[in-house]
Amino acid sequence: MRAAGGHGSLTTKRDTRVAVSKGTVLTVKDYEALDFFRGEELVEDPYPYFEALRGQCPVQRERHHDVVMVTGYDEAVQVFNDTDTFSSCTSVTGPFPGFPVPLEGDDVSELIERHRDELPMSDQLPTLDPPVHTAHRGLLMKLITPRRLKENEGAMWQIADGLLDTWLQGDEGEFINGFAAPFTLRVIADLLGVPEEDREEFADALQHGPPGDGGAIGGTGEKSLAHTPLEYLYGRFTTYIEERRRDPRGDVLTGLATATFPDGSTPDVGDAVRVAANLFAAGQETTVRLLGSAL
Repeated sequence: MRAAGGHGSLTTKRDTRVAVSKGTVLTVKDYEALDFFRGEELVEDPYPYFEALRGQCPVQRERHHDVVMVTGYDEAVQVFNDTDTFSSCTSVTGPFPGFPVPLEGDDVSELIERHRDELPMSDQLPTLDPPVHTAHRGLLMKLITPRRLKENEGAMWQIADGLLDTWLQGDEGEFINGFAAPFTLRVIADLLGVPEEDREEFADALQHGPPGDGGAIGGTGEKSLAHTPLEYLYGRFTTYIEERRRDPRGDVLTGLATATFPDGSTPDVGDAVRVAANLFAAGQETTVRLLGSAL
């Protein structure tokens, strides 16, 4: 496995033509000065930056954080599919906080495996590589099926109606926090089979952080890169998975608790817990954003 984006020669257009998008003009000098990861200028409208990048080269090194930016479709697909060459171990953190040791040489496979556990979120699906990723993803793919979602459609309508009845009583309302976030949390909790009496505590933990923690799960504050920021969810889902193995029910958690890897072996409780916690936490973010974009 080679280090992604080794120093090599790239053919780039070095003229001063500009990229135009939504009335914004960026010269080559302009876009090179922008920090994609931390620049506030790109929050509202990143598209001129993307156009400027694509106008230079489909693969090039970003100057602020030594990250290789891939903007070409064919190149991105090649990276995505080439799991022998490229690792997903830093897919959650990106350049922050960086790899624990210098990545030197043409093949850093051994370094990655030796230090993988030191990276934040190293036990979560997005950071795993095949064959471990394939096996763990297989647990999830057996559970969230069209049939299962169809079975939960009635509950989704009921949850939406209940939230809208309250949210629309006032003269105005904020969509993301007033509807999209609580709707998403309740739907995923219902889908997984989280007990009704625990759902308000889950909601509070996702928004404000677990009791005594002081930081929201997945937030961008100082605690956002804790090694296992989902520790709170791990504890709760461990209880649920162990209960489902003792007393199976007709919910997704039972399916996850009793699912097997492709080779027929039974996952450790911890493996099933991490898949459930990842689904619960990541589903909040992606679905809330989807609802906001749809509106």
